[in-house]
Amino acid sequence: MNVRLKRTPGLYLVGFMGSGKTTVGRHLAHRLGWSFFDLDDEIEAAEKTTIAELFDTRGEPEFRRIESEMLRQHVRSIERGRPAVIALGGGAFVDAANRELILQNGIAIWLDCPFERVQRRIGGTSVRPLARDPQRFAALYESRREVYALADLRIAMESDDAEQALDAVLNHPMLK
Repeated sequence: MNVRLKRTPGLYLVGFMGSGKTTVGRHLAHRLGWSFFDLDDEIEAAEKTTIAELFDTRGEPEFRRIESEMLRQHVRSIERGRPAVIALGGGAFVDAANRELILQNGIAIWLDCPFERVQRRIGGTSVRPLARDPQRFAALYESRREVYALADLRIAMESDDAEQALDAVLNHPMLK
């Protein structure tokens, strides 16, 4: 197993909203026998509201602050030897401090999902605040790709089959 994973056993799934982070993350954690956490779900439970409501009532900067704190809590647990797979929100890895924390405490895995598939899955939904405006949604997708490329691994999401992505992750030389 990778030396970094032996020191801090954390796998962090990054990528654009709708790329399959939660689905693949659950399967990956199950296969490894590790805990699984979806950062957005954790935030909604802690704040007793939806991500959309947080954006609408408290703004994106406050959401990002909460997101970073929740990530730090999980990293502290991983540092204490509790292995976990964490599905990050689409913007969490974009923050430089979050990215540094992740890259120093495990392996970041980018689920690179084509825009057409993401758009089909969630485009135009009011549940995702950053997906409400189609042009802004497409621009955000493009602007985040270069940051996601800083992840340790890139897994091309070539289909909707989570098992295919899971196999690509588990068979990657970096995780051997």
